[in-house]
Amino acid sequence: MLMPRQKTPNLSLPTLDHGDFDLSSQTTERGTLVCFYRGLHCPLCANYLTELEKLADKFAERGIDCVAVSSDGEERTRTMADKIKSTKIKFAYDLPLTVAKEWGLYISTSRGKTSIGIEEPALFSEPGLFLVSEQQTLFYGSVQTMPFVRPHFSELLGAVDFAIANNYPARGEYTGAV
Repeated sequence: MLMPRQKTPNLSLPTLDHGDFDLSSQTTERGTLVCFYRGLHCPLCANYLTELEKLADKFAERGIDCVAVSSDGEERTRTMADKIKSTKIKFAYDLPLTVAKEWGLYISTSRGKTSIGIEEPALFSEPGLFLVSEQQTLFYGSVQTMPFVRPHFSELLGAVDFAIANNYPARGEYTGAV
């Protein structure tokens, strides 16, 4: 399990238009928002990423870079980026499922074609959303077992504003006896 205030696993992947992404060498003021999505086959992911695309500038204003990550290959990732008309968020691809598991993501098996007629990969990760500090420690994390009921990016922006204004630390860091 990932722990707040502790170093996250590294994440080093190719992106569509931004060269290689390496979380350990990010230089943003307040960190990176890593949005793991299921893949091109998921219509809910397309809607979710569309919302992130709309708010990417607001995250950037707060010193936060945004990257969308899936285990899809380059072609399917390009199709997703084009589908949501992305110009602001980075799209990383070829996420090894072993790395997905290091991040605590759930792995699902294919059920064939989805409601939009796109074949699911044999195995793929379920969604996860992480705000990783500039020191590569976990500030916020959320993982899903299904594509439904994900955190709202607008609420996360409000939480970021509160954390900045109040120097609010990452919570959930306690690992001792209870």
